[in-house]
Amino acid sequence: MHEEHHETERTEHRARISWAIFAAVAAFYLWTEHRAHLLGVLPYLLLLACPLMHVFMHHSHHHGHSAGKPGEKPTDKGESP
Repeated sequence: MHEEHHETERTEHRARISWAIFAAVAAFYLWTEHRAHLLGVLPYLLLLACPLMHVFMHHSHHHGHSAGKPGEKPTDKGESP
């Protein structure tokens, strides 16, 4: 029983090492063959990131939901005015 468990661990370890080597080789070939395409897209990704950050970063602002007068600081619900 103990030997079977040890053998299974060894097989899993070899599988992980094999997968890591395969992934490293695949990443190297993808990078060397498609570098021009990937680097050519970077400026567009930066431009796309701006509106996405604007949408997701302003999610918690709740514009136009204040109960006070214009120009008045909003207060927390627990505080007295």
